Amino acid sequence: MRGNIRKTITFAIVAALLIGALAGCGGAGKNEAGAGDLAYIKEQKSLNIGITIFDPMNYYDDSGKLVGFDTEFADAVCEKLGVRPEFIEINWDTKEVDLAAKSIDCIWNGLTVTEERKTNMDFTDSYIKNMQVVVVRAADKDKYTSIESLESARLCAEMSSAGETAIQAEAAWGAAPYTASAKQTDTLLEVKAGTADAAVLDYTAANALVGEGTSYSDLLILPGIELAAEEYAVGFRVGSDIVPEANRIIAELTANGALNQIAEKYGLTASLLSNQ
Repeated sequence: MRGNIRKTITFAIVAALLIGALAGCGGAGKNEAGAGDLAYIKEQKSLNIGITIFDPMNYYDDSGKLVGFDTEFADAVCEKLGVRPEFIEINWDTKEVDLAAKSIDCIWNGLTVTEERKTNMDFTDSYIKNMQVVVVRAADKDKYTSIESLESARLCAEMSSAGETAIQAEAAWGAAPYTASAKQTDTLLEVKAGTADAAVLDYTAANALVGEGTSYSDLLILPGIELAAEEYAVGFRVGSDIVPEANRIIAELTANGALNQIAEKYGLTASLLSNQ
């Protein structure tokens, strides 16, 4: 696959940095393994939240204000924690390194729960159900109608994302040319520009970004192809004592309808696990 050399080098660098970060976690500030995270954020009066620009979860509106479902969700939780949210844009490919190195306190950005990630972070209760979908140019909707029809297509996905994992898991796509992009929105640019034929990305993002009335009105989600059903949760350091407190607040926001109101604002009502 195209990009495999770059990806191998990137993973090697990430692994080295992660080992170093984990080895040095006992320094000043928070206690090792996240045990003192709750006291630390309350003392600092802030929660450092790692994000990428991912519509409709975290993105900037026309006025330059950071908005989105996860943005407002984090605001609501932080208000009840008595701290302010500090949103920090990170490189998604090195998110585990940033978390272990304590440059961020959590990842709150449409983060998919996986068994592999559970070894590097602790998750809150899941709150959204998602899946991976395939986006193509509208002009190609009759050409690409199934997984098999895409076996020679030029595919792209965000590096280290659930979309990339879904591509790797499809036997029919084993010989398909592949490009890893830095962000999910970059995959749509590749398809729009014709440098890729299809992008595999989160339904939550694709549903908000493509189709009539969007900047990608010439792109569409292929019907009938649903890959890798998944759930979103917030990722904290392993052993972080913020997790049970965050879960208590999430349950409260679910019970009083506040979370549903935020979801409705961003077209995610049907995706909330509490509405399944």
